[in-house]
Amino acid sequence: MLRMRNGCTGASKGRWAWRGIAALVLVLSAMVFAIGQGGSALAQQGTKEVPAAASPTGGMVPGNTLGTTSDSDFWRAVRQGADGKVSIPDKKAATLVQSEGELWRAVRNGPLALYASWALLAMIVILALFFAIRGRIRIEHGRSERTITRFLAVERFGHWLLATSFIILALTGLNVMYGRYVLLPVIGADAFGAVTALGKYLHNYLAFAFMAGLALIFLMWVRHNLPDRTDIKWILQAGGLFSKRLHPPAKKFNAGQKLIFWATVLVGLSISLSGWSLLFPYTTHFFGGTFEVINSLFGASLPVPLTVVQEQQLASLWHSIMSVVLICVIIGHIYIGSLGMEGAFDAMGSGEVDLNWAREHHSLWVEEVLARQKGAGTGATQAAE
Repeated sequence: MLRMRNGCTGASKGRWAWRGIAALVLVLSAMVFAIGQGGSALAQQGTKEVPAAASPTGGMVPGNTLGTTSDSDFWRAVRQGADGKVSIPDKKAATLVQSEGELWRAVRNGPLALYASWALLAMIVILALFFAIRGRIRIEHGRSERTITRFLAVERFGHWLLATSFIILALTGLNVMYGRYVLLPVIGADAFGAVTALGKYLHNYLAFAFMAGLALIFLMWVRHNLPDRTDIKWILQAGGLFSKRLHPPAKKFNAGQKLIFWATVLVGLSISLSGWSLLFPYTTHFFGGTFEVINSLFGASLPVPLTVVQEQQLASLWHSIMSVVLICVIIGHIYIGSLGMEGAFDAMGSGEVDLNWAREHHSLWVEEVLARQKGAGTGATQAAE
């Protein structure tokens, strides 16, 4: 009895075990079927929303995005400065990529810095060679006991206002371009930072002194620097700079001084305009307006209009180029007005120059001054009588 009962119990347990396994399989099958149906529905729904072109094949990804493909027109527009939309006040931030910035950096740190250094070095070498060959230009007849008034106090003030401000502007500007290579290794990072910060403030504020001095000398001397026929002979004889005992006639300003005057005025004006754009960024459109005029006059195809960022980049490059040009001109002017010619510095020092020096370099002007003095003396004598 006991054995038969145990056998029945074992068979009963086996049947229940198989029934449980079968039920579990049925439940799992039902779950898998339900999941499959849901996935199929989702897949069908996704197929309706995502177009066939956005399939993962060919570099595309779901959602109609570009994936690994490149839309050349799209990226070309981005690199050309296409604007998006921003909610902040600075609308310039809407430009995602501004490729001209890379070009600006490459030009400024590359050919501009290189050729500018060559120009400055070439000017110094030329003057050194000229001094070695020609020597100092002496007063041929020696100094006399008489002087003649060359420049009044107001003229000297305008000259030195322009000269001192430009020298400081030139030094601080050259520091911005070359200071990290020349000055930084010598004085160290801390001192260089302090010097550069001071130079920045001097450069910004003395720019107005430079513009004032430029306007002042233009108003005082423009009538004396208009070309005339005496300039032709002076140029043909190179002002007697390469020949002793040769002194071509000249008025108050000879042809060489006139060239320096107009170079200073015109290049200085260009520097002032581009500097104004840098002092007050995003407020001017000098280059866009200039390019428009050039296009209309000469049929050129310069880019018009320009963005405010492009205006700043062009202003920065042009400011540097014109500044180097004027620095080279002023280096030559400083040389001939000091070391290069005896008696020349007195004109802007005391304002009184030696009469023999004046007759050798500005004979027509001396005749005019002496004639006026004689006429004034004669008039005074007749009035006294």
